[in-house]
Amino acid sequence: MSVNSEVVYCYERLAIITARMLELSRQEEWGELPALETLCSALVQRLKEIENDTELSSEQREVVRHSLINVRRDQEEVIRLVKPQLRQLLTGIASLQAQASLGKAYGGSH
Repeated sequence: MSVNSEVVYCYERLAIITARMLELSRQEEWGELPALETLCSALVQRLKEIENDTELSSEQREVVRHSLINVRRDQEEVIRLVKPQLRQLLTGIASLQAQASLGKAYGGSH
């Protein structure tokens, strides 16, 4: 695969993966998101390695631009959907920590 087509491929894959992340977020299927985020990070890292030395055709630039628009839109929606879940998780963790502290203070078995 040429570097030019690899750049385009990476952007297209990012768009596909973030669309899947959005789909899963809408279904509240949180368990698969970390693995997909790892894939996104690997693609971004690869793009950092190859993109500066790449000159794309106007058609390729348009594909990349379109992919980036989709990625940005989908990421914003995923963040909007995930934030309440993170707040709930942090509240649950704080509650568990408070219970553990009380258990230690009052001699519980926790």
